[in-house]
Amino acid sequence: MPEPVSFAPSPVADVVRATAARFAAAGIPDPQVDAELLVAHVLSTSRGGVQAAAVRGDRLSADAAAALAPLVDRRCAREPLQHLTGLAPFRSLELAVGPGVFVPRPETEMVAQLAIDALRAAASASPIAVDLGTGSGAIALALATEVPHARVFAAENSVDAFIWTKENVARIGATNLTLAFIDLADAFPELDGTVSVVASNPPYVPDDAIPRDPEVRLFDPPAALYGGPDGLDAVRVLSRVGLRLAHPGGTIVIEHGEWQGAAIREILTADGWRSAATHPDLTTRDRATTAVRP
Repeated sequence: MPEPVSFAPSPVADVVRATAARFAAAGIPDPQVDAELLVAHVLSTSRGGVQAAAVRGDRLSADAAAALAPLVDRRCAREPLQHLTGLAPFRSLELAVGPGVFVPRPETEMVAQLAIDALRAAASASPIAVDLGTGSGAIALALATEVPHARVFAAENSVDAFIWTKENVARIGATNLTLAFIDLADAFPELDGTVSVVASNPPYVPDDAIPRDPEVRLFDPPAALYGGPDGLDAVRVLSRVGLRLAHPGGTIVIEHGEWQGAAIREILTADGWRSAATHPDLTTRDRATTAVRP
């Protein structure tokens, strides 16, 4: 790995170039993107703003350089970029994240879209959606903000994650969202038989499968990753809880790993769900399975 460099009073273009080189040497997949985003963070601007500053020949101030240097070191140690900036983009939202909560991924945006589409198609004038194991609140807040006539309920049982969920609900101000600290299996008995959409991004990594990316392996909370010997323990619970919550015709939407679609369809079908179908994400990898309550 290259030796740390002094960033001030260097031109922004040189700082981005040097930072990207260090990130590439550290094995970071998108070094240029991460370099631009981290410089944007210390300059309180956007990635486009950094690119414009580089073209103009702007120079980094001493204060910005002092703030950037330790962040670059931490990113080289593979601490997630979102932990360094404190924010993770998700659809139209910016979510506060940090240690103790799963960082929402771009692939989950299509899972949210499946849930949003089903919620918009619900016959009720005020349909109900439930997000089980909401983590940062990503899926629940997407549902609440993009389907404002719906009522959304979100459940989380990790104390560390719940702190972040509460912050995001307060930041975004979705008044149609109700948050509860409760175990997935016990969630919202008062809603039994009334829910149009049950959604979840549960832990689904098999216990003996070690994630390849250090950002995941070292920094995401294990409770949000590992789902038992085959990774499907939480899915089995979700299927039963979903049947309790959903009304006839209600939809369940479950995120999962790319090889788990067939097994999840089998679980849902055996429990009595109908029309189980698996959907690919934008990379063509299977990412979510849906089914309908009879």
